[in-house]
Amino acid sequence: MLNVSVMGKFHSESGCVLLLGGFDGLHAGHKKLLERAKTYRLPVGIMTILGGKTERGIFTLKEREQIFFKAGADFVLPLPFEQIKDLSPKDFLSFLEKEFSPKAFICGDDFRFGKGAKGTPETLKRTGQVCVETIELLKIDGKKVSSRDIKALLSAGEVEKANTLLEERFFLLGEVVKDRQIGRTIGFPTANILYPGEKFPLKKGVYETRVILENVTYKGITNYGARPTFDDETVLTETYLDGFNGDLYGKEIKVEFVRFLRKITKFESADKLQTQLQEDVRRVREHD
Repeated sequence: MLNVSVMGKFHSESGCVLLLGGFDGLHAGHKKLLERAKTYRLPVGIMTILGGKTERGIFTLKEREQIFFKAGADFVLPLPFEQIKDLSPKDFLSFLEKEFSPKAFICGDDFRFGKGAKGTPETLKRTGQVCVETIELLKIDGKKVSSRDIKALLSAGEVEKANTLLEERFFLLGEVVKDRQIGRTIGFPTANILYPGEKFPLKKGVYETRVILENVTYKGITNYGARPTFDDETVLTETYLDGFNGDLYGKEIKVEFVRFLRKITKFESADKLQTQLQEDVRRVREHD
């Protein structure tokens, strides 16, 4: 019926618990669902939607996989929106039951599925043969925790608030690519990562970051956006790792965003940019 590839450990004969939803990451509300799923003492799978309404998700599929497995999921079910958007709620439910033999479904009380989003948690309970648990959505200060709100915070550069809702830092995972190497000429060599087109963009600017390379964490400053001082309008993520010396080309790094430091500025000269970068590093070292 659907051409999907499950990531992780899954054996249909053992049964499982499925978390149903879009899941373009795991915010505090999602983690509440996952903790409940673990109480069944069965393999836990998490559904995640690719494209469609959730195009430009908070995290890429590779990043989601890392997040889900770290949180304790056993397998991930990526579903391309284009493949499921026209399925009736009944057909979608039949697919899940046939392919995964779930013992339970767990979802938020706002979960919708099937063509026209006509399926609801009540539909699951009424037409399926599986136990269904609906968890009331988590609220903070009286407001539902949602991916939409997290995206709004990222758009405003308010990564500290976004990180609070995510209960971890917003991050970018990628391979370091070779660029013009201008940073080296002013004493600030950078690790450059292409920002994925399917990943939701945060506000362009300079950020305090933490960079994880081969299980070692470095403090960093990251420029996300263009480089107007050098008349380069290419949008890139370039990160200076404080205290690192060596070649990073081709290596995968994880860049965690801690806080917004300043807007991107066109400086009159490379020397003035160097002075600003020295101040940025001082602030990061001293958390000023």
